[in-house]
Parts: sequence; C-alpha cells; structure tokens
Amino acid sequence: MKPFYGLHFNNLRGDLFGGVTAAIVALPLALAFGVASGAGPIAGLYGAIFVGFFAALFGGTPAQVSGPTGPMTVIAASVIAQYAHSPAMAFTVIMMAGAFMILFGVLRLGQYIRLVPYPVISGFMSGIGCIIVIIQLGPFLGHIGQGGNPLAAIGRLPDQLSTFSLAALALGMLTLLIVYLTPPRINRLVPAPLVALFVCTLLGTFLLTGSPTIGEIPTGLPTPRLPTFDLASLPMMLNSALTLAALGAIDSLLTSLVADNITRTRHESNRELVGQGIGNMVAGLMGGLPGAGATMRTVVNVRAGGRTPLSGMIHALVLLGIVLGLGGLAEYIPHAVLAGILLKVGTDIIDWNYIRRLRHAPRGEVVLMFTVLALTVLVDLITAVAVGVVMASLQFVQMMSVLQQKSIVGVRVGGDAQAAGFGPEEQGLIEGSKGQIVVFRLSGPMSFGAAQSMSRTLSITESFKVMVLDLSDVPLLDGSAAMAIEEIVDHARGSGADVFLVGLQPSVGRMLNRHGVLRKLGPRHRFRHLVTALRHAGVLMAELERDGH
Repeated sequence: MKPFYGLHFNNLRGDLFGGVTAAIVALPLALAFGVASGAGPIAGLYGAIFVGFFAALFGGTPAQVSGPTGPMTVIAASVIAQYAHSPAMAFTVIMMAGAFMILFGVLRLGQYIRLVPYPVISGFMSGIGCIIVIIQLGPFLGHIGQGGNPLAAIGRLPDQLSTFSLAALALGMLTLLIVYLTPPRINRLVPAPLVALFVCTLLGTFLLTGSPTIGEIPTGLPTPRLPTFDLASLPMMLNSALTLAALGAIDSLLTSLVADNITRTRHESNRELVGQGIGNMVAGLMGGLPGAGATMRTVVNVRAGGRTPLSGMIHALVLLGIVLGLGGLAEYIPHAVLAGILLKVGTDIIDWNYIRRLRHAPRGEVVLMFTVLALTVLVDLITAVAVGVVMASLQFVQMMSVLQQKSIVGVRVGGDAQAAGFGPEEQGLIEGSKGQIVVFRLSGPMSFGAAQSMSRTLSITESFKVMVLDLSDVPLLDGSAAMAIEEIVDHARGSGADVFLVGLQPSVGRMLNRHGVLRKLGPRHRFRHLVTALRHAGVLMAELERDGH
C-alpha cells in the first residue's frame, strides 16, 4: 500500500503548527495512559509515537492524529495484567491486534463496522468512561494503580478512602479544577491538561510533597520486543487481540467521521484500518501501548491548521524528541495529577448528550444502551458489542416484521378491492369471480422476520379456485420469505387451487427461482400486470364452470 494518502505541501505551515499543538495535548495523556495501563509512562509515549507516525503515514484519514486512547488503554490494562508474568506476551497481543486490523482493512470490513447501531456505540463508550473513572479513583486518593479491573477497583475503594493522602487529594482536586475551569481562550493557546501537569507537578515537588510520583522512566529509543507465545495461551491471546482490534477499528473510524465533518473531506475507511494496524504492530514491537484515532487530538490538530498526514507525523516526531531529551523530567509527576487528567477524559467519554435524551428515546433503545454499558463494565467489550448488535438486530427485525405484515393486503370481493385501491376493471374481475379468486398484494422488502406471519396470513382455509400473489411492489425478498411463499403455493395447490405470480422484479424472481418456486408454477402462471393475471383467472374460472367443477 502506498503511503502518504492525501499528502501535499500546500499547507506546510498549518501542518507544522497542528502537529506541534497535537503533541502538546498528547504528552500528558500519553503519560497518563501509560501509567493507567500498568506498562509505565514510557509505554504510553512509545504508543503515541509509533501509532501516531505509522497510522498517519499509511492511514486513510489525512488530518487524523492517532495514539493511545481511553478505550484502548482500558483493554490494554487488562491484557498487561493478564500477562504480568510475561510482558512480552502482552506486547505480542498488541502486535496481533494490529495484524487483525490490517486483515479488517484487506477484507474491506470498514464499511460494516460503521453500521454498529448508535445505542450500542453510546453504551460501550459510556461504559469505558465509567471504567476509567472507577480505576482512577485510587490514584486520585494517593494510591498506586493496581490494574484495570473495575470490580476489583471498587472492592479496594473502602480501604483507599480510609487511608488516602491529603497531599495527593489536593493535587488531584486542583488538577480537576484546572482542566474543567480553564477559560477557552487560554485552552486554545495552551491545552488545559498541560497547564495542570506543569502547575501541579511544581506544587507536588516543592509544596504539597508526599504524593506518589511516576519515578524514574527510561529515555532513548526502545529495544524491539520479538513476538512471544505458547500454544496453551494462544486462544486467549487471540481473543484479547480481537477485542483490541475491534475496539481500535470502531474508535478510529468514529474519529475519522469527526475529521470528515470538520474538514469537509471523505476518508477511506479500509485504508485507515490498514494504517492503524501497521501502527499498532510497530507499537507492540517497540513496547508501546496500542492506539487508535484520537478524537480530541485530531480536533486540536485540525483547528490548529493540520490537514495532511504530515501533521500526524510531526506530532509523533515532537514526542520522540521529548522522549530523547526531556524524559527525565517526567519522573516528578504525581500519580494524582495524571489521575485527575484521566478523570476528565473518562467523564468526557461518557455520552452525556445521549443520556440527556433518554426520557424521549424509545424504550428498546434505552434498554439496549444500558445493557451494553453494564456488560462493558462487568464483562468485556466484545461481549457487550456482540450482545448489543444482536439485540439491535432483533429489535429491527421485530419492527420490520410488523410493518411487513401490515403491508399484506388480501382481497376476494369487489368492495375490498375498491378499498385496497384496485382499478375498476380489476374490481370487476374480482367481483365477478364470486369469491373464487383471492388476491394478495405485498409491498416493500420481505424478510425472514415476516415469513411466519406471511404464511399465516396467506394460507387461508376457505375454498377458492385461484390465488393471485401481486409482488409488483416487492423490491427484495430473502430466503426465508421465499420459503414462506413456497409453503403458500404448496398449500394452495394441495387444496386444488391455481396460483398466479404478478410483477416479479429481477431480484425477487432470482430468489424464487433459486428456491424452486418458479419451477413449480411454470411460465404460464407468471404475469407482468395484475389485470392480465385476473383476466386469465377469469378464463380459467369459466373453463372450470363449463367442465362442471
């Protein structure tokens, strides 16, 4: 795949300023995500550098800035805790996740990932926001973080509340005040998280001492970590990698949509997945956290003038320069300050806009959203999204089946034909049959959700000689609906009646032919127009009367 999608040098000044500004925003977040994951602050910086650089180089969203995000860090924390005995295996999972993301892009799955229903997206994003808030309460009170399991973090909270550090709590509260209350004018010039990081670190070093700090972190270029796994652990590693890949894909493509809306451009979703996959594979190889398209950093980049992949690469190179030259200064940053920054991140991820609308939302969507939220916090993301998609699909099928059932109109007397909107000649032909011709008009797509109700509706028991199925307004028919029509045809013919099909559109005809329905009826039972079918039915009725049937 060729690099530099969307790259040009007509916006060099804007890309330079956007990349530097995005790096300033990314610095405190990368440090905080690294600490929260359990891999250390340098892992967060390495993730921001390598995912940020290679996702920009090979991705499909020109102005996007990538790196560790809150959702990805939550899953990464559980992976790192799971393989604490072998950190190399945890980073192998990150590499495998990158490979899965590349596979998603090669298989062109990007368009399908964007079809995840909004209540599902809202539920898992809010769930991840809740997880970040829960697991950062301990460090906010002056305790060292102990992994990303929210239930375990809740269990530790009573003891942590009884033994909190007053200095850490003061620093954390001041951090929250700064990130929430910094005026927009200042925030545009210097990001509030960076102001909080600088001010509160100085206070923690010289005034409010005693709060746990990051401590010494490595500087310089990382040492590659070769993939490591064993056959016994491979299924669990693949499951964790698939979780990371799915979340990274969704997270990145949602951010791509945000970038499209701001820049009035259109991203290439499958190319973006390949770029994110390459970035994550390199990050795992170099001991960095997994990442995805980062909404806040992307928005900051665009507002500062960034428009091409150059801005994302500059953002990564600025962070690399910080690692090589200023990494030693980060050891004085208190955990409580990073926790305060992440509490703001967590509360921002929660979908407050949708929550405010819950009173007016359909009950099914509300149940769906809270089910996904609960499963995200209590079980895992893949289970939450899978259950949410299935629930949403069932809700949609049930709604469509009701609409499809209502669209079936049955007529066997003239008055019914007039009410159903049939023409004068059609009404006369139906009336003249004296109830021996029954017409069913179907409209709209017919799916498996309506198959049973269709079969019950059309399989009438009263005597008739000809059944006419008018499918002129049916653009699409799935296999289950085709089988339901086959059952109806068999039932009618078993009762000694003839069946005529009217107005088959090409796709409907192909589906019925595939299921053998057309072979049962033959071309003499298929008509283009309803009135022609009714005329033939009238001739057939006359022949039957003449023969004494």
